[in-house]
Formats: sequence, C-alpha cells, structure tokens
Amino acid sequence: MQIAELVDDQALSATLIADALRTTKAEIAITLGLGQDALPRSSRLREMVEILRRFEAYTGCPALVAYAWFRSEPLPGFAGRTPDQLVREGQAPYVHAHLDRIVAGGYA
Repeated sequence: MQIAELVDDQALSATLIADALRTTKAEIAITLGLGQDALPRSSRLREMVEILRRFEAYTGCPALVAYAWFRSEPLPGFAGRTPDQLVREGQAPYVHAHLDRIVAGGYA
C-alpha cells in the first residue's frame, strides 16, 4: 500500500484507503473510534496508514493482513491492548516502538 495511491486532492482519502483494505469508511471510522465525518480530517487515519505500511514492510504481508493485525492482535506489554486501541488513545508512538523492537530482533 503506497501512500501516493491513497491520496486524493492532496489529502489522504478515506475512500481509497477503505477500497485498498476491502472494507468501508464506516468500519475504518469505528476501528479508529471516530465518526465517519471526522475520518478525512483525523490524524488517526494517517497514523493507521503509517503503522499498516510499516507492518507490511517488515512482514511482507499484504495490507489486508496488516489491517487484521492492527484490529485484533493484543500487544504484549500493553495490557493486551491492540494497535487500534492504542491509536484511539493517542498512543501511536508505542505501536511504532513495538514494531521497532520486532525489527531489531527483540521480543515484543
């Protein structure tokens, strides 16, 4: 998933992202704890895309697998919270740190 492919009119497009993930804008809004109208203006959308791209790059998994991981994989050391829960709480840097540890060969 290339960011350039997800941009429409100089901004991230929730529609293009939903299409790439084979889901709906409403589902993405729910995942990020937002109203559908707030989705295009949300920094959470960009954070989610950045995390998904990193997961894809590190694992070689397609975007759909990255999105499933983002929504459902409890992260060790974060009281079982999933990446989407951490992003909703404004803790996206912790998800990036978790991915950094994995890439460095450490245990997550």
